[in-house]
Amino acid sequence: MGDDAPQVSVSRIIPADADALFDVVADPSLHHVIDGSGSVRGVRGGSRRLALGDRFSTTMRIGVPYVISNKVVEFEDGRRIAWAHLGGWRWRYEFEPVEKGTKVTETFDPSSSKAGAYLRLVKAAERNRSSMEQTLARLEAFVTNTSSSL
Repeated sequence: MGDDAPQVSVSRIIPADADALFDVVADPSLHHVIDGSGSVRGVRGGSRRLALGDRFSTTMRIGVPYVISNKVVEFEDGRRIAWAHLGGWRWRYEFEPVEKGTKVTETFDPSSSKAGAYLRLVKAAERNRSSMEQTLARLEAFVTNTSSSL
């Protein structure tokens, strides 16, 4: 299905420890804090650290409110986490220690989705790029406690 809809990734060097950054992303109760799209509103359930196979549900709003269930489908502690929902596309975060902090890469990966044609039609990759850039900026602001607004 990957031929139907392109994958898009954005990266940012964040002056923080990879484990600290990973811990924020691996806690779904913080997703609404770092979400750059404005669509994630909260999580059902409390704060917890995700692991491979875990499921979590987020309250969302894109036009209308809804709830979406996700499953962690990739996991390498401190280095990579990805989740997918019923639509099949994945949100992946990768953390690579570098000299001045951590290179964080967020990827929208529709390769496992059965909705590739739809995602291409609505230009999901292009729309998500800007939101992902904002997400990484918000992640940096949250973890480094800069004066950047969230």
